[in-house]
Amino acid sequence: MFGIDFESPFRIVKNHRRGYIFFKEDTYKPKRSNNMFSRLQALYDTIDSTAAQIASDFSREVKCKKGCSDCCHAAFDVSLIEAYYILNSFRGLPRKVRRQAMKNAGRAMKEWEQMVKEQLEISTTRIRCPLLDGNDTCIIYEARPVNCRTYGVPTEIKGEGHVCRLSGFKPGMSYPTIKLLSVQKELLAISEGINPQEGKKRWPVAAVLLSENTKGE
Repeated sequence: MFGIDFESPFRIVKNHRRGYIFFKEDTYKPKRSNNMFSRLQALYDTIDSTAAQIASDFSREVKCKKGCSDCCHAAFDVSLIEAYYILNSFRGLPRKVRRQAMKNAGRAMKEWEQMVKEQLEISTTRIRCPLLDGNDTCIIYEARPVNCRTYGVPTEIKGEGHVCRLSGFKPGMSYPTIKLLSVQKELLAISEGINPQEGKKRWPVAAVLLSENTKGE
């Protein structure tokens, strides 16, 4: 059973420039469900609505738009529940699309392994997501993970802030910020509820795709 109530993943944030409380603590209260994806979707819904509000209030600073794929070239990994969600969506795609994504995943995985081998900084490494099509459009957009949903707005984890390199957010200014540590804790809790051991691990998207049995593809 997933979906028990837990502490909101977003702290109340005071916007000092505009003087309002941006996010209410009781916004995210998922209901109990037997569906392992329902709790994840509730989290995604909250993140999406929060990011959309920031984009609306700071339209000059947020540069996200259709056709931009900067976040899709970042090196990052995903939790177990995010991996399952990606695969669930991926399996419903046409065979031709899946086969191309698998080829992309092979190349991306080699780049990831090279990054690890050379001990490169993950935050500055650029690896094209294998789930991008020829037009740089995500083929599983509705199932995209947390990293993709939060990339264009200010985020913070363990005291370190992050904004998209293309954004107009200015250093030293105060903005509504998504607190990623609590989000990651919730992803971990859902994942461990599925599998206590594997739920602690994280994988690059390429590895998630390559875990599929491709016989007959």
